[in-house]
Amino acid sequence: MIRRYLSRVHSLIRSRTDARVEMLSLRPISSEEGRLRGRLRFSDDSLLEFREAVAIEGQQMVKLNYAYHYQRADGTPIMRYDNAPHHPELPGFPNHKHTLAGIEPAEPPDLSEVLNEIDAYLYPAESR
Repeated sequence: MIRRYLSRVHSLIRSRTDARVEMLSLRPISSEEGRLRGRLRFSDDSLLEFREAVAIEGQQMVKLNYAYHYQRADGTPIMRYDNAPHHPELPGFPNHKHTLAGIEPAEPPDLSEVLNEIDAYLYPAESR
């Protein structure tokens, strides 16, 4: 199951024709645990850095540790999901999301969901 997950992540990243892969590491640690890290540079020079430590518990894939950090080309952070234990006041602690408006509770996202948010930022619907 770990190898299948890492393969899906690899395919997802490679499908991005608007992003240059600066770094990608997908490592199965065992049949039940894996690690991944990456850096994607988008066409506007914005950057997504991500890392995950995942494990199989029962029949479920769980994220033991994760961070998805997206920033503009000038380094200004746009959003960051993570589970660093530094906001115990939030529901769903330690999972949370940093945005331009502040910090909010958030479930651990799938990388595809993060990429969908980036798409909405990069390619907003044209206003009429």
